[in-house]
Amino acid sequence: MSNAVRTQFRSSDGLTLVGDVLGPEGAPLVLLMHGGGQTRHSWAGAMRALAAAGYRVVNLDARGHGESDWSASRAYFIADWIKDIHAVIDGAGVPCALVGASMGGLTSIHAVGEGARPAALVLVDIVPDMEPAGVQRIVGFMNAHHGGFASLDEAADAVAAYYPERPRPKDPSGLMKNLRQREDGRLYWHWDPVMFAVEDRSQFRDPLMRSTEKLGQLPDVPVLVVRGKLSDIVSDTSVASFRTKVPHAVAVDVSDAGHMVAGDKNDAFNAAVIGFLAEHLPL
Repeated sequence: MSNAVRTQFRSSDGLTLVGDVLGPEGAPLVLLMHGGGQTRHSWAGAMRALAAAGYRVVNLDARGHGESDWSASRAYFIADWIKDIHAVIDGAGVPCALVGASMGGLTSIHAVGEGARPAALVLVDIVPDMEPAGVQRIVGFMNAHHGGFASLDEAADAVAAYYPERPRPKDPSGLMKNLRQREDGRLYWHWDPVMFAVEDRSQFRDPLMRSTEKLGQLPDVPVLVVRGKLSDIVSDTSVASFRTKVPHAVAVDVSDAGHMVAGDKNDAFNAAVIGFLAEHLPL
């Protein structure tokens, strides 16, 4: 991403969001939104591929993640995530697509339910009816290791234990994109831990269901679900359930990929997304 421009966006509640922007000015816009606990660096390959295909790409760190501001008021609710989408797409003056993985995908569904009208919506290994065991595994990982890590190898061991399907890298230095070193010398994940400590998650369920119903009534918003075939979050059953609510949605499986589809099988993922956008968000 050597040609990407680090750019700041201001959300309506005053938080500064940081993203990378790449691709020709005036081209249709693709907003990439990572999953919970990730940073924009998880989209590096997808960003380059989309820009090479001719799109203008904004690769955003979500609030509380990466280089974007943490919220002192703990504003990590549905309405807050939606504000951040509008901070990027409002005033862009070109058609846009929302591409969201996990948390970013759920935020996109909510945004459409609240009035956003993207030219296309791509949900990356996420649908509203998630598999409970997979969700519990993710939440458990996010709420662990609040004491940080003594070394990169220790952090790499934690990731390998959580995600054994992916080979543990011999050189764990790439993990530094997801870590920050504090004054005590220890390494901590690059996200605000308070956002994953919410005990009552029912607050998200009803609005998500309403937004999904609204999306189902909008056939002019094309929807693609890209699922990792090995995912423990999205199953055949959960995809079928989603398509009963959003019948115009199209689903694509990426073999040998888990929940982190873009990172596991980047070329296959990019091909599926670019093909979909070529049809629904032409250059």
